[in-house]
Amino acid sequence: MSRFIEIVEVGPRDGLQNEAVVVSVEDRIELIRRLEAAGARRTEVVSLVNPKRVPQMAGAEEIMAGLPKAEGRSRIGLVLNAKGFDRAVEAGVDEANISLAASDGFAQANSGMTVAQQLDMVAEIAERAHNFAGSGAGGPRLSATVSTVWGCPFDGEVSVEQVASVVARLAELKIPEIALADTIGAGDPWAVTRKVEAAKKAAPDATLRLHFHDTRNTGLANAYAGVEAGVSVLDASVGGLGGCPFAPGATGNIGTEDLVYMLHRGGFETGYDLEALIETARWIGGKIGKAPASRLSRAGGFPKPRA
Repeated sequence: MSRFIEIVEVGPRDGLQNEAVVVSVEDRIELIRRLEAAGARRTEVVSLVNPKRVPQMAGAEEIMAGLPKAEGRSRIGLVLNAKGFDRAVEAGVDEANISLAASDGFAQANSGMTVAQQLDMVAEIAERAHNFAGSGAGGPRLSATVSTVWGCPFDGEVSVEQVASVVARLAELKIPEIALADTIGAGDPWAVTRKVEAAKKAAPDATLRLHFHDTRNTGLANAYAGVEAGVSVLDASVGGLGGCPFAPGATGNIGTEDLVYMLHRGGFETGYDLEALIETARWIGGKIGKAPASRLSRAGGFPKPRA
């Protein structure tokens, strides 16, 4: 196999937002640089949210100012509302990733809105982005991440129909890429297959992306199921860092180096340097004062590189 799987690196944002240690702006910029040197082409680097709610993500504008534009690199900013989108435009992100939920319970906890209100918010942002493009002012391209696709910490199970309904509305708004996220790591490979199939039917023209957490040790199995179902874009976080401050019990994302190892062994291409990823995982672990959760950061790759 030589199929290319794009891995969107989310460590600098989703990976660090739930850590007790607040990593400095300078170290977050260094993390992004190391990840890009290791092969990251799309990296979620900032969150345009109120820093009082998520102090780990303060300094978004400073981070973007410290990252000169680079050919072939896309720096992504997470936004929760139209105000966040305006900040993303001013900060100069390449891509604005709009976060919403498939369940009302998490939507309320994360943004103070219902799912329906979040979809109205996405419509407002999509209109603003269209106006930017029409005026020649440019602006970031849009993507959207639907949280709690495989389970909600407040509402419990989330049905295929709920997910398909949200994805269909995003497709109507012409969001070009839609990510399905397992925010609390509740999914299983068979449920991944079902919901990917439903999302493809609901948004046949959109690119699907998948975002898995490894809370219950199913993250890589779910990634495998997604690839087998035809998805070619996956999120991952260096070192297996991550979690959500508004989702009780949520733990880390699948580790970028673990995912890269699995895909490379299967004959897929990712564009990442595995050894550089492992080194970066250990480096950021030192900055936050704990060993990375990823398996590869402990065991190393195989076969071992020659000295």
